[in-house]
Amino acid sequence: MTDIWQNMSISAAGMRAQGERTRVIVENLANADTTALTKGGKPYQRQIISFKNEMDRQQGLRLVKVDKVKPDMVSPFDQKYMPDHPAADDAGYVKMPNVNTFMEMMDMREAQRSYEANLGMIEQSRDMMQKTINLLQ
Repeated sequence: MTDIWQNMSISAAGMRAQGERTRVIVENLANADTTALTKGGKPYQRQIISFKNEMDRQQGLRLVKVDKVKPDMVSPFDQKYMPDHPAADDAGYVKMPNVNTFMEMMDMREAQRSYEANLGMIEQSRDMMQKTINLLQ
């Protein structure tokens, strides 16, 4: 039974990590058109998440945790011609967020699948526990 509980703990940690990943992706999508409000200002900068393995000494398990949520410093800002915008430069261009909606949707799908896989493991573990209890009765 202990192994089943450990499997469930590992899967629950994975679900928490993927839930946080989904939150970051949703924040990126919500701000995909958020520009600066003043000339020379920076638009919204895409956030990326990283994970780490952390030892849970109480259970003796290595669990996945969110390590950092940090700005994406690699992807460049796009520029869009909008001369009437308050953040437009002298040439009429406005820096747009470095959020690629298609990429965010693909990341969202991957996070959803990982979440569902962990949920499936919890459901299977629960079913095994229930069958074991039924056998003992």
